[in-house]
Amino acid sequence: MDERELKTNDSKNDGVDSEPHGADEQIAREESDTKKLTTELEDMRQTLVRHQADFANYRKRIEKERSEDSKRSTARVIEALIPIVDGFEHALAAHREAEYENYRKGFELIYKQLLDNLTKLGAERMEPLGLQFDPHLHQAMDRTETKDHPDGDILEVFQPGYAFHGRVLRPAMVRVAVHPGGASNKAAN
Repeated sequence: MDERELKTNDSKNDGVDSEPHGADEQIAREESDTKKLTTELEDMRQTLVRHQADFANYRKRIEKERSEDSKRSTARVIEALIPIVDGFEHALAAHREAEYENYRKGFELIYKQLLDNLTKLGAERMEPLGLQFDPHLHQAMDRTETKDHPDGDILEVFQPGYAFHGRVLRPAMVRVAVHPGGASNKAAN
C-alpha cells in the first residue's frame, strides 16, 4: 500500500471514530438541556402553586375584612338607632290616657317595625330580669339589700342592653340584689 491509501484509510477511520464521539457529546448536551428544562419547569410549577395559594389566602382575607367592615358599619347604625328606640319607649310609657289611644297605636306600630328591623340586622335585645349579674353584659346602676333573692340576681331593668354578633353595643342598666353584709363577708373570706 502506498502512503496515499494509508492516509485515506486513516482519514476514513478518523471520520468513523470521530462521528460516534461527536454523537455522544450531542446526546449528553441534549440530556443536560432536558434536565435543565425539566428543573426549570418544576421550579415554575412550584412558583405557580405558591402564587395560587397566596392568591387564595389573599381572597379569603379580603372577604373576611369586607365581612368585618360590613358588621362594623351595621353595628354603628344599630348603635345610632338604640336611642331612638329608647325615645319611643319613653313616649309610649308617658301617654297612657284614653285621648292618646290612636296616637299610641301609631307609635306602637312604628316602634314594632323599628325593633323588627333591628333584629333583622342582627341586633339582640338583652332583657336580663331574673338572671345573674354579669359585668360584661350589665351595668349595675343600683343595688338593693335583700334576702328574698339570691345574691347577684337582677331585680329590675332600667334600660335594656343590646348586642350584635356577640359584641355588646350597650350593656343593660340594672338593679342588683345584694345580701346584707354579704359583700364584706365575701371580701373577708
